[in-house]
Amino acid sequence: MDQFYHVADIAIRLSVILFMVGNLLAIGLETEVTAALAPLRDFRFLATVVVVDWLFGPALAIVIVRALPMAQPYAVGLLLISLAPAAPFLPMMVRKARGDLAYTATFMLVAAAGTVILMPLGVPLIVPGLSVEAWAVARPLLLLLLLPMGAGMALQAVHRATADKALRVVRPVASAATVVLLLAIGVRYFQGFLGAIGSYAIAGQLLYAVGLTIGGYFLAAGMTPARRSVVSLGACTRNLGAALAPLLVADPDPRTMVMVALGVPLTLGVTWAAAGWLGRADAARQRQAAP
Repeated sequence: MDQFYHVADIAIRLSVILFMVGNLLAIGLETEVTAALAPLRDFRFLATVVVVDWLFGPALAIVIVRALPMAQPYAVGLLLISLAPAAPFLPMMVRKARGDLAYTATFMLVAAAGTVILMPLGVPLIVPGLSVEAWAVARPLLLLLLLPMGAGMALQAVHRATADKALRVVRPVASAATVVLLLAIGVRYFQGFLGAIGSYAIAGQLLYAVGLTIGGYFLAAGMTPARRSVVSLGACTRNLGAALAPLLVADPDPRTMVMVALGVPLTLGVTWAAAGWLGRADAARQRQAAP
């Protein structure tokens, strides 16, 4: 059984790399540099992202862990998740919702920068005695988020035709990596997921994901639908690789690992449903606006 878990762990690590690099490379390949820089001048958008990611998100997690009688290790997992906004699959969901991909890139950049700065400060408050170096959080974000996104944008700027061809290869690879990741996590943590039933861990995760999606949507009121979708979906998605970073330098309770792992299928499911609704709503608006 230990050998089986070892193989599953390797599959998770490899699929996480392909999952992150593929999705971020794809958004870079289809986003022009000038379009990606434009949102940085949108103060309302930037302020909303900061509020959603670093005030509303952690506050909602604190309310949930205090309101639900879940075990402390599960609560720690949810609080760690609250410090890691913007999953690598966000571009996939924004595309499904017919949202603004340029604003998606900016959302992810702001979230990555905030995670690097604030997670090392927040972790000791969540788990007394546990600390994490900023570089331990920054390194995977730089290598697996900023680097592939920047490389994609650079290729798009230099040779658009080549970028378009590469995109047709990268997207299926990213989608396949997503499926493999979900299967590997399901196999590796199946017993832990069963053990979480009745513990309020699953209910807490669902409340958190749905609350973030709805809260992000209302906090972005007044924005265009394409940008509002980015904020709502970006709020719900969680960078679980960053959330796991503090646990890799400690000896955590297995239930904390299970809680973070639970976030992958649950947030993916909630975000997928929300993206579908937002996409249908946008299509309906366009039909009504058509002459």
